Amino acid sequence: MGEFDTDIAIIGSGFGGSVSALRLAEKGWKVTVLEQGRQLSDADIAAAGQDPRKLAWMPVLGLKGFFAQDVFRHVGVVRGIGVGGGSNVYAAVLLEPKTNFYNDPAWRALSEDWQTELAPHYVRAKQMLGVVPNPHHGIQDDWLRGAAERMGAGATFDTVPQGIFFGNPDTTSRDPFFNGEGPDRTGCNQCGRCITGCAYGAKNTLERNYLYFARQKGVRVLPERQVTHIEPHPDGGYLVHQQHPWERNTNYAPLWARKVILSAGAIGTTELLFASRDRYRTLPAVPSSLGAHVRTNSEAIVSILANDDRVDVTKGATISTHFYPDAKTHITQNRFPESYGFMKWYMGPLVDGTQPLTRALKTVLMFLLHPLTSTRSFRARHWYKRISVLTVMQQADNEIAFRYGRTLFRGFRHGLISRISKGGRSPSYLPQANAAARAFAEASNGTPLNTLMESVGNLSVTAHLLGGAVMASSAEAGVIDVNHEVFGYPGLYVVDGSAIPANVGVNPSLTITALAERFGERFPVNRE
Repeated sequence: MGEFDTDIAIIGSGFGGSVSALRLAEKGWKVTVLEQGRQLSDADIAAAGQDPRKLAWMPVLGLKGFFAQDVFRHVGVVRGIGVGGGSNVYAAVLLEPKTNFYNDPAWRALSEDWQTELAPHYVRAKQMLGVVPNPHHGIQDDWLRGAAERMGAGATFDTVPQGIFFGNPDTTSRDPFFNGEGPDRTGCNQCGRCITGCAYGAKNTLERNYLYFARQKGVRVLPERQVTHIEPHPDGGYLVHQQHPWERNTNYAPLWARKVILSAGAIGTTELLFASRDRYRTLPAVPSSLGAHVRTNSEAIVSILANDDRVDVTKGATISTHFYPDAKTHITQNRFPESYGFMKWYMGPLVDGTQPLTRALKTVLMFLLHPLTSTRSFRARHWYKRISVLTVMQQADNEIAFRYGRTLFRGFRHGLISRISKGGRSPSYLPQANAAARAFAEASNGTPLNTLMESVGNLSVTAHLLGGAVMASSAEAGVIDVNHEVFGYPGLYVVDGSAIPANVGVNPSLTITALAERFGERFPVNRE
């Protein structure tokens, strides 16, 4: 019998993977992190803020950025790919969910009291991610306040808690979060580019906390390693089969690990387990519930284009304020950077309607009857400086599910295929979203717009996909147990958003981090 290449192989370097890497290294385990995306430099990130070709991840077309868009029949998903995962492109909003999340029937029985159990892990996650209230407000925030007041929810308007260093943007200072033991930092310069990455050292990405300290503990981070499947080794542990994401002439030997943690996100982890079970047949006992119980935050995206072409809303963090128009709905504003200019083609007239076909026909009719008004976004000068985007999220009980197979859309390659599950598909129309767009337009003297993928394509778009390999009490109900271990495969774990069976209702990064902290605390110390 030979020696393991590593004790723990972690697939993915996002919130779940980075937290696990640090906490398990602290417990004496030899940890290796495999990430299919690139190791990003500040120059890479700065370029991505201005050029969509530098931002987009689509290796088959030669695009090797770190922002991916996946389109399925029932949902569109945006996600981050690269060392640091979603922390590179998230807006650094770190909110705790409401009580309904902890009491969701999907997982309520798995703990005596989830809210109490997770509370200390949220505290630790906030400390590590440097959560502080955003102290800056700009014109876009004033308009959001106006929208909240017009919707009778002005009392709920507030700044958002964020993982950003709001220090002096003109100087680099000693680490302010870890008693000087972390990397040097530069304060936020309010450039509005959080969602294309922070090239200035202000955003608290995983490279500036969990991954930074994990590397100091000896964790190896290997970029440009795409895992194809996982295979049990006859002498124990698992073989992690890997390839280069775009250089087919570059070959890697399988990595032999004592234990494996999947942290590739809801899409990556689910697809990898499907491939291992159904394509390569190396994990045939993965539960049949794989791919079930996939949730978004039941969100809709609306936007408002300022009618005054001299307006510039870009000064500030991508997201800085929010409000709750009712008990189940959460709304944030978004600033867009220059490289998001391609999204002007996604925006069309604001149209109400719960019937998808009727709404789509009304939208097309608006283009025909009012072509100048309906195409205003397409023709707008300084579009990214004038556009305000609202993300409207709800705590709702609906699910989609994924199966696995070859599809024409993917050129007959293997991949995930969406289908409707419990409670119907995630809505592409929320009346609260259109109402917020109209209220914001009134406050800002702007034109309210819908996303055409929603109004015409009946496609919900999300950056917050969860589930697919969910935690449950048995293999019949889910994929992993309360310790995140895959049923039937000792030493194989899932620690990322795919493990969460309930609707978080807000940006889920903090919750994924807290659950990963819980996993790390429960994981045994290496006694060898």
